[in-house]
Amino acid sequence: MPELPEVETTLRGLRPHLQDRRIDAIHVREPRLRWPVPEQVRSMRGARIQSLDRRAKYLLIGTDRGHLIWHLGMSGSLRVQPAAAPAALHEHIQVDLDDGASLRYRDPRRFGSLLFTDDEPQRHPLIAKLGPEPLADAFNAEYLRRHCRGRSSAIKTLIMNSHIVVGIGNIYACEALFLSRINPKTAGGRISPQRLERLVAAIKSVLTQAIAEGGTTLQDFTRADGKPGYFRQHLQVYGHEGPCPACGRPIRRITLGQRSTFYCSHCQR
Repeated sequence: MPELPEVETTLRGLRPHLQDRRIDAIHVREPRLRWPVPEQVRSMRGARIQSLDRRAKYLLIGTDRGHLIWHLGMSGSLRVQPAAAPAALHEHIQVDLDDGASLRYRDPRRFGSLLFTDDEPQRHPLIAKLGPEPLADAFNAEYLRRHCRGRSSAIKTLIMNSHIVVGIGNIYACEALFLSRINPKTAGGRISPQRLERLVAAIKSVLTQAIAEGGTTLQDFTRADGKPGYFRQHLQVYGHEGPCPACGRPIRRITLGQRSTFYCSHCQR
């Protein structure tokens, strides 16, 4: 699934092509996504794009007629192509712009969504109750300590809970826990403030580097320009079952919270 760095990479790639452009047409070839594409989306012809932002894994496209809220789901991707280019397989939505380019949404599994709101997107039910952004100052060791206090849930499950902090998916949770030397199975309430401080620093470091590298290419994800992200080359444990890069002992793979979890039982306590 595209995680925060992938969505941020997509946003940065789209912004130069979409900012201040007018929408000439919207073609919805397949409205049956995770939720049906609302009729308001089809009536956006003539709207001027005024802003492009991200909240968690949602892309927010603000226009003078309201906001489009886009989620890439499991396999979605957004590309900019000439409007005259033929539609590709699983290309469900095409947004034609006034300069002859078009925004194309491809989603083989159709778990993504495109929604509309004429209110502030931060008030939308899918967004309003989300936790802070992991790279924001509001996400710090003291904040995480408060949300871990007394909790018996595994720390990996807690940092992947979007009501606590947004955008930390499976890949980056594994990598940050390895960098901070914390066992992903450890109960959040048993981790000292000092170790939580290391974990917060590791989360920020891993996500910052992943964004700089254009995200991680796994299965379906590529950037808005069609090129791959390169953070996969820096993964220390995720997807590896060979020797630990720090101690040489085997990386373990377990299922935690219904997700594959990779860690070193020697380095991570």
